[in-house]
Amino acid sequence: MDVTSSSAVVTGGASGLGAATARALAARGAHVVVLDRQEENGRKVAAEIGGTFALADVSDEEQVQSAVDTAVAAAPLRVLVNCAGLGPAQRIVERDGTPIPLKKFEFAVRVNLVGSYNCARLAAAAMTRSEPGADGEKGVVLHTASVAAFDGQIGQTPYAAAKGGVVGMTLPMARDLAIHGIRVNTIAPGLVDTPIYGTGDKADAFKAKLGASVVFPQRLGYAEEYATLAMELITNSYMNGEVVRLDGAIRLPPR
Repeated sequence: MDVTSSSAVVTGGASGLGAATARALAARGAHVVVLDRQEENGRKVAAEIGGTFALADVSDEEQVQSAVDTAVAAAPLRVLVNCAGLGPAQRIVERDGTPIPLKKFEFAVRVNLVGSYNCARLAAAAMTRSEPGADGEKGVVLHTASVAAFDGQIGQTPYAAAKGGVVGMTLPMARDLAIHGIRVNTIAPGLVDTPIYGTGDKADAFKAKLGASVVFPQRLGYAEEYATLAMELITNSYMNGEVVRLDGAIRLPPR
């Protein structure tokens, strides 16, 4: 699919995977709506790529609909990339016998899974109103899961459950949207160097230790590598209903 003269919504577009993907889409000629709760960084990225910033919570219907409307006003909406997410760690029952507060599990599921679904349903509805291209294609939805969906570590039950839900809905969502000419794929990244790890010597040492656990290459992944794969899944019209691991062949140990 050619994204030139189309619009795209990238959630979590203010930094990390989302920012790299927003830049890649803009470089291909798309008008990108950077959807994020980080207003300062989001506006910077949007200004850099000639896009538009939308302040929104991915689980908020009205805010996401407003971002979709902004995208449609600029050009036909053909791409949604869901990069917004978070992964708070806590055991289901702590060593002292205290159970995890249910609200922590609900929060992780709401942002990672409900948020992805909310953005997909609203963006897809707008895509159905676009003119079809080759093969009747109207748009693409790309989700971000995690290798934690398959190899969840100690303390990752909320995150793994949410990302496992993203993996699980990929194929049925692709089947649902096939009649509208909309494809759906998911990337499951491994250990990627994003701002979550911080900066400085201490952070660099920690990232080097994490990178040593990767089979090859023995380093953390780069956001640009995610963006490269994202663009392939977006533009390759025969990629549909797939979950692709991007992880240097790592398989996470229990901790």
